[in-house]
Amino acid sequence: MNDPIGDMLTRIRNASLRGKSTVETPASKLRAWVLDVLADEGYIRGYESMTGKDGHPAIEISLKYYDGTPVIREVKRVSKPGRRVYLGMKDIPTVRQGLGVSIVSTSMGVMSDASARAKNIGGEVLCTVF
Repeated sequence: MNDPIGDMLTRIRNASLRGKSTVETPASKLRAWVLDVLADEGYIRGYESMTGKDGHPAIEISLKYYDGTPVIREVKRVSKPGRRVYLGMKDIPTVRQGLGVSIVSTSMGVMSDASARAKNIGGEVLCTVF
């Protein structure tokens, strides 16, 4: 797999469009950090580590719905393996005039765009969520 974050975001997008309550993805530290940001921002209920059907470590993500519609309306991968996007603190994009969130990988860890601006640091923009 070349793009583990892109794979996880696609699994979340597909499961939410199908109305699933949970989705399973292979485990990694970076995926868990991204899921921490999504949980803190209120886009998912939470996640827990488990062992997958094949015996490998996995993460089960609990999706969140409001009145039957998914809370996550749009997920876009910004920085891809073929084209990394590094931005300074002033250039980190606001998603839908601040209603969405950009997830940024910084030297101080993975955090939301608002947290990166508050700490005055930039980094690699992983994805945007609305």
